[in-house]
Amino acid sequence: MTSNKPNRKEQILGTLAAMLETSPGQRITTKNLAAELGVSEAALYRHFPSKARMFEGLIEFTEEAVLTRINQVMEVEKNTLVRCEMTLRVVLTFVERNPGITRILTGDALMGEHDRLRSRVQNLFAKIEANLKQALRERRLRENVATRIDEAVLANLLMAYADGKIAQFVRSEFKQAPTAEFDTQWQTIAHQLL
Repeated sequence: MTSNKPNRKEQILGTLAAMLETSPGQRITTKNLAAELGVSEAALYRHFPSKARMFEGLIEFTEEAVLTRINQVMEVEKNTLVRCEMTLRVVLTFVERNPGITRILTGDALMGEHDRLRSRVQNLFAKIEANLKQALRERRLRENVATRIDEAVLANLLMAYADGKIAQFVRSEFKQAPTAEFDTQWQTIAHQLL
């Protein structure tokens, strides 16, 4: 007999993400999370040994979703400009669809939490930037076209653009969508820099 009951871990993480979205600027406690779920704090700890582990669960979900999609783009698409555009679009679309998790990615929800959580987020962004840098370096080999700016500097600039869009999204309490005006902005970036 199959149960249609949702996975309790996923339910906890989904509720945590929703609380992060609806309570900007507020710290989420396990007591509040348990109350929102209608369970005891002890029930939470049966699935996650700590609140930090819950945050790690959301970071792991982000890594899986974003990096898997970026890897698919890199495998399928060979045009460097499209690769870079799609990489940024994957990141910005993900954060737009997951506002609560975005607070974790900006560090807003991690104040007072374990340093390893911030390190995980930094590593995620470093991996995204490495993908951009690799795409730009392959352009020189594949398309015999060199960029006007060093590939590492350019990849960092593209990540700074994404970081800025993400930060605006959080600051606006999720009203200013990170993908807003992306097509026009990307055309300018591609024309001016690439």
